[in-house]
Amino acid sequence: MTRFDWQGCYQKLFDELVKEGLQDWEDLLHRQLAQRFDENPHGDLPRWLGALATLPALANVTGETDTAAITLRTGQPLSDADAEALEQGLRGLMPWRKGPFDFFGTYIDTEWHSDWKWDRVAPYVSDLTGRKVLDVGCGSGYHCWRMHGAGASQVIGVDPGLLFLFQFLSVKQYLGDVPVDLLPLRMEDLPPGLNWFDTTFSMGVLYHRRSPLDHLLELKDTLRPGGELVLETLVVDGPEGYSLMPEDRYGQMRNVWFLPSCDTLMRWLDRTGFRNARVVDVTETTTAEQRTTDWMRFQSLQDFLDPDDPTKTIEGYPGPKRATVIAEKP
Repeated sequence: MTRFDWQGCYQKLFDELVKEGLQDWEDLLHRQLAQRFDENPHGDLPRWLGALATLPALANVTGETDTAAITLRTGQPLSDADAEALEQGLRGLMPWRKGPFDFFGTYIDTEWHSDWKWDRVAPYVSDLTGRKVLDVGCGSGYHCWRMHGAGASQVIGVDPGLLFLFQFLSVKQYLGDVPVDLLPLRMEDLPPGLNWFDTTFSMGVLYHRRSPLDHLLELKDTLRPGGELVLETLVVDGPEGYSLMPEDRYGQMRNVWFLPSCDTLMRWLDRTGFRNARVVDVTETTTAEQRTTDWMRFQSLQDFLDPDDPTKTIEGYPGPKRATVIAEKP
């Protein structure tokens, strides 16, 4: 299998956008996805499609998206052949970074305990029941599934990583006709002036942007008036006005630009037109939350910290600390 049927994959979303009066966005998505998959396909696309095709077809599948591990079940135990095919297909989609997932008893212990982040964030988010939700930088879509489990009527995740898309589809192909989609796009590929989503999440993205204020403005542009922003980002200690700009890498990551203090982050939100911004959680990231596993065998946080002082990165900067902020669009 070398061609991805993206039109079939996204047809229900296309229909929903037209129904909502977003024909221009639907037209734009057709052009963007055609370019991504038909005109300039990724070299690993056949391998990922092959892994997806290896996953066994199973009957009577049910899913739990409101639990720590996104869990798929079926009415009867898997045959040895199906269990082997399942393991082979899922391992063909490694590395698994965000999760965890439970595929019919095969537990994927991902690099990140993304459930811990959700547990920190969820108590402060407005009830998602019936809301249209955008998840920017969604990775493999773990949090998209949790948003669905919390009652959202429509969830759209955006992340340019194509492997993430096929990890997401490994879940969706079993859950079928659910209003959750992952678009393999960048935030800036979304049309300006959407003003459509009730809640927009941006978790772990802001520090990757050269212009954090432009990112905040783009996020505000996605929300309807009165909509809610849920922002989670790396921060550092310091007074209002202070932010850290690494000389080169931060925790071995090249694309880290600004780590603000919480007070500076509040000022950024105020200057970009948000109201009622408040910090609801600040938590240090530990090697219990982010680590190497059998499903992600590359280096992880323990390799990015100073071995003599784990409160600092290997470059000597303050270790990773993440703040969650809730704010509203006027």
